[in-house]
Amino acid sequence: MAKFSLYSISLKSLSPAHTFNYELDRTFFEAIDGDEVKKGKVSVEVVVKKNSSTFEFNFKLKGVIQIPCSRCLEDIDQEIDSQNRLVVKLGKEYSEESDEVIIIPEDEGEINVAWFLYEFVALNIPIKHVHPPGKCDKTMSSKLRKHRVSSDDDEDSPGEVEADDDSDDDSSMSDVPDPRWEGLKGLNLEDN
Repeated sequence: MAKFSLYSISLKSLSPAHTFNYELDRTFFEAIDGDEVKKGKVSVEVVVKKNSSTFEFNFKLKGVIQIPCSRCLEDIDQEIDSQNRLVVKLGKEYSEESDEVIIIPEDEGEINVAWFLYEFVALNIPIKHVHPPGKCDKTMSSKLRKHRVSSDDDEDSPGEVEADDDSDDDSSMSDVPDPRWEGLKGLNLEDN
């Protein structure tokens, strides 16, 4: 992680409370080589408080990243605004006690927070990230509609789908029974 030496924090020389500021930009995201984020601009403030045997890191991240839309694959802006906590203890070897507590070797006495910063950004990405209705790439949306199957058509024939109306409620599909369940209605399960 020599290319991330800027994000190394020496714990042995810290004052009881210390603040670090970082700007995560496209260069950072491309260098970290993570799958989720390649572009963005995120401001980070790290406040480190030294206790008797631990170091408490409080991270504040705020900014915007660009991620591909789940529907049309064009980039969309995703706001990042999070606060995260990490407790660091000194010990014999590196280990993670939990999501928030790690142990680093006492003889090193240094932690590189670059990967933690990336993970905090990536954890703020929603599972489904799509453009607002009507904002998806028109070419990709038309191809999606062409190849999608509606619930009341045969599975092999393409159906009509409203443009960019990928709503999460399944109420329209619950009105029409699935024909695959019809064969199970005649079973008598009470004899078993």
